Amino acid sequence: MTEQDMILFSMEFDGKGGGKALHGDAIQKLLKDKKLAWVHLDANHAGTRGWLEENVSYLDHIILDALLAKETRPRLVEFEEGVLLILRGVNLNENADPEDMISLRIWIDPHRIITMRRRNLKAIEDIKFKLEEGRGPKNSGEFLTNLSIRLFERMEPVILDLNERIDDIEERILDAPDINERGEIIDLRKTAIILRRYMMPQKDVMSSLKNSEQGWLDSVDRRKFQEAQDRLVRYIEDLDMVRERAQIVKDELANMLADKLNKNMYVLSVIAAIFLPLGFLTGMFGINIGGMPGVDNPYSFGIFTIALIVIVILQILLFKKMKWF
Repeated sequence: MTEQDMILFSMEFDGKGGGKALHGDAIQKLLKDKKLAWVHLDANHAGTRGWLEENVSYLDHIILDALLAKETRPRLVEFEEGVLLILRGVNLNENADPEDMISLRIWIDPHRIITMRRRNLKAIEDIKFKLEEGRGPKNSGEFLTNLSIRLFERMEPVILDLNERIDDIEERILDAPDINERGEIIDLRKTAIILRRYMMPQKDVMSSLKNSEQGWLDSVDRRKFQEAQDRLVRYIEDLDMVRERAQIVKDELANMLADKLNKNMYVLSVIAAIFLPLGFLTGMFGINIGGMPGVDNPYSFGIFTIALIVIVILQILLFKKMKWF
């Protein structure tokens, strides 16, 4: 793989909301300049660490390790004038599960923005598109707030979909309880649990950014981080509600299936009770020994059959009177 494969794109900010794409040596040159530059790298590329060590030599090895780690959790670490951030966004790529959240690793300071990903993340494309249109962030603080907002905005449809799914399951169960619904309920609860697991630490990250003393974060940025934190709190509450509703629906399904089974067993028990005396009588009259009544009477079989029918009718009337069914 070439350096072109490693550097997914790079942009120079004009300070007015626009950005210009950079290529080749212009990237390394601007990284050493005081103008704000953004480089988006592929963490899967074998040469990424060496390129960073060469062109952004002031980054601590701890930062490099965190940027290139395979397994990450959302967190924030401040280093002098810069911030290391690891955030997660829902996976909206084709044929992917949204709960398989994609990690985004960020180093950001007043003059440098380095983002790294292992899989495509649409929030990054949103920021890039806005810069190309001249409606993007003007500085590092705005970049971080815009990125956070885009990440969290894309989570909302996923959470709304979970709520709609639990509504549909509940409606289907009330109409016709089916044991096959349990699999979807379990899958839904699993999705909510995974999403919540990554959203909780991101709420703490937003809280830390809101209270950060970094000079390049102004009061407007801090208010936006507060809004992002409030949004995450609401998402987490929604996910908790989805989990609780899923458990309630699962319990209700189990109860309805148990009631259905009990009703079927009850019907079978009533039928068995009706035929119990008939079985006794037919067994009694079926023994092959002398002295059985009606052996010499040609009408005895018909009389016996009528007697059995009368017994069944009397049993049914008795059971109805006793309200057994």
